[in-house]
Amino acid sequence: MAERLAPRDVIGKALTDLGRRNPKVVCVDADFNVASKITEFQKTFPERFIQVGIAEQNMMGIAAGLATVGFIPFASTISAFTSRRACDQVTTSIALPRLNVKIMGLYPGLFVGKNGASHQSLEDIGIMRSIANMAVVHPSDANEMVQVVDWAAEYQGPVYIRVGRDPAPLMMPKGYKFQLGKAVTLREGRDVGVIAYGDLLEDTLTAVDGLAKKGIEAGVLNMSSLKPVDEEEIVRLAEETGRIITVDNHNIIGGLGSAVAEVLCEKRPTRLRRIGIRDVFGKSGTNDEMKKYFGISADDIARQIEDFVRSKA
Repeated sequence: MAERLAPRDVIGKALTDLGRRNPKVVCVDADFNVASKITEFQKTFPERFIQVGIAEQNMMGIAAGLATVGFIPFASTISAFTSRRACDQVTTSIALPRLNVKIMGLYPGLFVGKNGASHQSLEDIGIMRSIANMAVVHPSDANEMVQVVDWAAEYQGPVYIRVGRDPAPLMMPKGYKFQLGKAVTLREGRDVGVIAYGDLLEDTLTAVDGLAKKGIEAGVLNMSSLKPVDEEEIVRLAEETGRIITVDNHNIIGGLGSAVAEVLCEKRPTRLRRIGIRDVFGKSGTNDEMKKYFGISADDIARQIEDFVRSKA
């Protein structure tokens, strides 16, 4: 069985290794360090770990202040609170002055255990994408997560990083290196182009591999860079296939589907279908229950792709 690791399980070590190399790196936390798995950094560098408690808005202000005096703060809490609760502080205190703050949003999208709609972030990509100066990234596996942490420390400016909660296989190809604004091709195919990222990439690949046995060849892009997206690869895939499907663990409004639609409308009008949460709030349940209820399981993705390919319109 292929190794499975949760992206959140590697950020503690990744940040600790980064902290050893760079004394400017600090962590700011809103009483979420046990769930976010950054306790290794806390134990190794207690003088560089600031616990603000359940005060996400204050956390963003503290992180902004640290950045003004040369530190590289990684501020972490649940993604619903980084985006909704602290939106004004993120916008005004961090993005407007383009401060060097890295915001880690844990438990993104539907997959929050059984915490329900109040903790599910189905709007965070849309919120963060619409804030000027903000880069938005969602690593798709643990190896990519480590690369993104290292990249973010070198990047000058604010970054929003979605951090997956649950184990996933290592899906990035050998020798892959994360680059902002660049997608990576995981499957080749000329019948339809599928663009996914993060928590639903595994389901997408499972769906596509199953459809290949039916003679449907789908190209798959991992679009872990959600702002900026890789416009060249989107256009290339559209030209090669004539059909594009996006897969979002997010509201279809404002997420990857919206970003891809913007590119296609301006640069290469193409038939598009968006798979994701259809402008409703979430529910409480397991990941599998959420996937089935909202129609985003591997089987659902496969049915949508096959229907789209075989439809005449």
